[in-house]
Amino acid sequence: MTIGQPLIQARGLVKRFGDFTAVDGIDVEVRRGEAFGFLGPNGAGKSSTMRMIGCISPPSGGELRILGLDPVRDGPAVRARLGVCPQLDSLDPELTVRENLTTYARYFGIPRRVARERAAELLDFVQLAERAESRVDPLSGGMKRRLTIARALVNDPEIVLLDEPTTGLDPQARHLVWERLFRLKQQGVTLVLTTHYMDEAEQLCDRLVVMDGGRIVAEGSPRALIERHATREVVELRFAGDSQEAFAGKLDGLGERVEVLPDRILLYVSDGDAAVAEVSARGLEPAGVLVRRGSLEDVFLHLTGRTLID
Repeated sequence: MTIGQPLIQARGLVKRFGDFTAVDGIDVEVRRGEAFGFLGPNGAGKSSTMRMIGCISPPSGGELRILGLDPVRDGPAVRARLGVCPQLDSLDPELTVRENLTTYARYFGIPRRVARERAAELLDFVQLAERAESRVDPLSGGMKRRLTIARALVNDPEIVLLDEPTTGLDPQARHLVWERLFRLKQQGVTLVLTTHYMDEAEQLCDRLVVMDGGRIVAEGSPRALIERHATREVVELRFAGDSQEAFAGKLDGLGERVEVLPDRILLYVSDGDAAVAEVSARGLEPAGVLVRRGSLEDVFLHLTGRTLID
């Protein structure tokens, strides 16, 4: 690779399954040392894109280069330099925590002594050193997730692919995983992740793309996307009664956008307190009022809609 070349570069990338196009001509660049995210609803094409990057599924069209190499022609060479943390843990329950790392290291031809040293370092890194001799089965979900991340780092990868890294974890376990991933980024490891958690994307990602229907509908840093597609603040109003729609017309002209949901109305504004004062000045008395900052979730729902797609 030449200096400054993106670690991952896709141009017009396509993935088809028969007549169905899962990924429809996307352009992506991931730079060394950044955390890059793929966001999107179910069926958006995130997992298909990750599988192509991971050299598991060949592209149907377009160009893809990973670490300057062709993932189809140079698949083994690329995979040797990747770490993969799948959505579902695939740990061996019959082995100890340490053995799950040292056994996996043998797939990369890592000498036993080096594998043991590396396993000790990684277990310390993910705060599992005290459970090194434990079997996998009794571990909590958060511990198993941290062990899966440690396993993905056995070969000292240049890129780590993380598919829904904290799905199913409680808040405390999620934050511990975030801390470990942030430290990896500080060490210069490039992270590529998919997630359904908007707060996770805001916490971890330097840049991200929002996918919908196999295409990229937005790209940028979390902050830039919020500024572009949402507002600095959002006011959530809940009115008593069965229908929020009846009150929407009385909020015309308040803020940049008014969105009516079954249980509340969202006002997208630059100054939440001023908007609340104006609601009161118009003689409206909502049963509940919440002023919050605009978030990546507002961006996501604005771009991809609120209808669940399976």
